[in-house]
Amino acid sequence: MKNILFLLGTAREGRMSERVARFVVRCAKERGDIDVAFVDVADFSQSKTKGNSVAEEAWDAFLQKADGLVIISPEYNHGYPGELKLFLDNAYEAYAGKPVAICGVSNGSVGGARMAEQLKLVLSAFQMIVINAAVYFVNVDEHFDDSGNTNAMDLWKKKVNGMLDQVIKYSK
Repeated sequence: MKNILFLLGTAREGRMSERVARFVVRCAKERGDIDVAFVDVADFSQSKTKGNSVAEEAWDAFLQKADGLVIISPEYNHGYPGELKLFLDNAYEAYAGKPVAICGVSNGSVGGARMAEQLKLVLSAFQMIVINAAVYFVNVDEHFDDSGNTNAMDLWKKKVNGMLDQVIKYSK
C-alpha cells in the first residue's frame, strides 16, 4: 500500500473544492491500494511562511510518511490560493523526489487549469515529480453536491483513477 497524502488547498468559507476533495479521497479509498491521509490548509491558520511551528511540524510529519501527494485546489483569479503557498513553504527537503498530482477546481469551463500550470512551477522548484495527468474539475457547482457526489460518476472516477495510477507508478 502506498501512503498518498491529499491536500485541500484553500481555507475560503463556502469552498466548492471541498466537494471535490471528498470525491477524490473516496475514490482513493475505494481502490484498496492506497493508504489515504488528508490535510486541510484550513486547519493550519498562518499569516506568514515559516511562522507557524505547529503547522510546520504537522506538515513535516505527514510528508515524511507520504509516498506521493495529490493537491486539490481551486483557481482564484487565475492563480492558486495564497494560503496554499504559505502552507507549502513550510517544508522543502521533504518534497524532493515525491510525485505530486493536481486536481484543479472551478465553477468555470477550464477547471482550474491556469492555477495548475502556475502551481506546477512551484512544485518543480521543490524538486517534486509533477504528474502530467492532472484532473480539471469543471462547473463544480453543477456536477457535485455538498457530500461529494456527482452526476457524472463514471467520467470523474476514470479521470481520478488514471491520475492516481500515475502517482503510484512514480512513488518509491
